[in-house]
Amino acid sequence: MSPTKAPRSAKTPGKTPKTPLSVEFIPNRATTNFDMGHFAVVNRKESVNDMWLEEERDEDNNIDYYQQHLNNALTNGIDPHKAKILSYKTKAPLPAEGATNNLKVLYSSGKCMASKVAPTRQIPKTSERILDAPALMDDYYLNLLDWSHHNYLHVALNDAVYMWDATEGSNTQLLELQRAEEYVSSIKCIDKDDFVAVGTSSGNIMIYDISTKKHVRTMTGHAARVGALDWNSYILSSGSRCGQIHHHDVRVKDHHVATLSNHTQEICGLRWSPDGRYLASGANDNLLNIWDATLGQNQTPVYSLTEHHSSVKAISWCPWQSSLLASGGGTSDRHIRFWNMTSGTCLNAVNTNSQVCSILWSQEHRELISGHGYQLNQLIVWKYPAMAKVAELKGHTARILHMSLSPDGTTVASAGADETIRFWRCFDVIKQQRKQSTKSTSDSIIMKQIR
Repeated sequence: MSPTKAPRSAKTPGKTPKTPLSVEFIPNRATTNFDMGHFAVVNRKESVNDMWLEEERDEDNNIDYYQQHLNNALTNGIDPHKAKILSYKTKAPLPAEGATNNLKVLYSSGKCMASKVAPTRQIPKTSERILDAPALMDDYYLNLLDWSHHNYLHVALNDAVYMWDATEGSNTQLLELQRAEEYVSSIKCIDKDDFVAVGTSSGNIMIYDISTKKHVRTMTGHAARVGALDWNSYILSSGSRCGQIHHHDVRVKDHHVATLSNHTQEICGLRWSPDGRYLASGANDNLLNIWDATLGQNQTPVYSLTEHHSSVKAISWCPWQSSLLASGGGTSDRHIRFWNMTSGTCLNAVNTNSQVCSILWSQEHRELISGHGYQLNQLIVWKYPAMAKVAELKGHTARILHMSLSPDGTTVASAGADETIRFWRCFDVIKQQRKQSTKSTSDSIIMKQIR
């Protein structure tokens, strides 16, 4: 039988196993008293054996006896609180002048260790500008405010439409109706073009050129006032008091190309989805209908949603998710509801405790803003999808009837029944603007190179 080999972990006499550390500190052995250390270790073994043989010896005395001899062995009788346990022959060399040690960054308390989390965005609680809007009609079912991509704010004041230049601060009258007792009931500017549609109480729709401020054409067909308008490329959709929706192709003489009939009362909300496929319509019959543009005229709604218990005027499509729609109900409902257009299901419903008159999504933040009437008359910025309140903006003394977003996506204009228009810088996007300006500069350089 061959002798059994000792396991690898067994200690070899005369050799001390190394501690598994990446760095070893070697003390100066000239300052260490080996004889005293050996004596302390031997006496420790004897004291342990004596402890088992002599039952009268107190355990605490053994510990104190060992601690005393250990201190003497390590410090040569010097006070252990003042003695240096380890000492080195030579000190570390001083660094060269101007040299930096990157390892010191780990222990630095300078700016490099500061948190990189972006600070919370501060939203001003007061409006940065207020405009007077005398004769602004206090009618929940009308849409009398819109902001064009030219940075002109269009507002209807009874029988006239005015354009306020947000860049220069100047004001210009675009039109004034000539027929007695006729008033403007809706306004909508086309995206990335020079035209604005104006609906009237007589059921007519007029198209004006913003750049030249000239009347282009008038389209008829509705039997009652036109309270809601929206563009889908060259197709203009209009909703009237009789509950019908007309599609107009503004490029051709015979402009009326489709009629959508399902609402039984006045239509007060119309919004095309960002991809141009779906049209959402809300009315005084508490219905929210979704129409598919690919199905042509005389169709039935893809979805007819009945969860709201009051008029549905506030309608807004999410800019980063085309299938997500937000809608708000009137005084008897006071809820903001979110819809998945893929399935037609309600994703969430939030009680705002106020009449919901308008909803806008932010283009840069995962947020939306709602304008309210009775009883609080305030604007609320919400964080989506948690629907936590980011800010409450107060200043209007009557209900907020309309809201519109500036072309750069930073400012919301709100028109209230107190005949004022207030501007709120609630979606500040300074960092995004810098990125866009940098990109546009690089694009211009590329274009110059191509030319």
